[in-house]
Amino acid sequence: MKIFKFLLFATSVVSMTASCISNERIIYLQETDEEIPLYTESELVPNMTEDYYLQYNDVVDINVKTTSEELNEIFGIASGDQRMQMNMAQGAQNGGDIFFINGYTLDENGNVEIPLLGEIELLGLTTKQAQSLIEEKLKAYVNEEDFFVRVRLGGVRFSALGEFNRNGNFTILQNRISIFQAIAHAGDMTTTAKRNEVVLIRQYPEGTKSFRVNLNDQRIVESEFYFIRPNDMLYAEPMKVRELGTGVNFVQTFQLAVTTLSAVLLVLNAIN
Repeated sequence: MKIFKFLLFATSVVSMTASCISNERIIYLQETDEEIPLYTESELVPNMTEDYYLQYNDVVDINVKTTSEELNEIFGIASGDQRMQMNMAQGAQNGGDIFFINGYTLDENGNVEIPLLGEIELLGLTTKQAQSLIEEKLKAYVNEEDFFVRVRLGGVRFSALGEFNRNGNFTILQNRISIFQAIAHAGDMTTTAKRNEVVLIRQYPEGTKSFRVNLNDQRIVESEFYFIRPNDMLYAEPMKVRELGTGVNFVQTFQLAVTTLSAVLLVLNAIN
């Protein structure tokens, strides 16, 4: 029984000690030792900017403005300020679904169907190339100086599965987001997630590839995987510690060990 009491005492002491966090670690704007540097600085890492080529199921926002009211009506264009306010309001309310409703989705052949212009293949093109192609089609109906075309992605859509605090499909209304911004949008990873082997599934015009990315390595900011692409899928696998059912930190592991030993001692005591 002395061993049993000692284990209970040790568990209480460890738990109380682990839960004590000093105010110096949580209070902002304190007077600190001037010898401690205010900040540290790393070397500048150039941004890895790569052209994105449109894929199947991508949603693009195609905005066409002309000097002809009849053509504007055909293209379904409202007045500039009104359309912008409508897109901003509905986009914020629906989490980007306004682009799916008002935008153009590349079909299984990589085409979009635009009023008057018909089907146009945009698969494998950048947004700039898609814009130039649509402009060429419009020249058959409008003088070059009488129209304006803008093509942009309808936000960045991605999926997060596995050891994330919020699983699901997400849309961020930006042209480019980093993998860490995507993870933050999914509520961060759980404590037991394998951060050194995050599976990233990415679409290409010729098919799909999967990669295992090490987020613990700072060289990730220099790689092609630092920025998420539309329709990327992230999958975080659990560590072995979850499979074994042990604690994720020292306190939990210690408590589990004490509970197990306590149960063994109680059984032995009952037998004796």
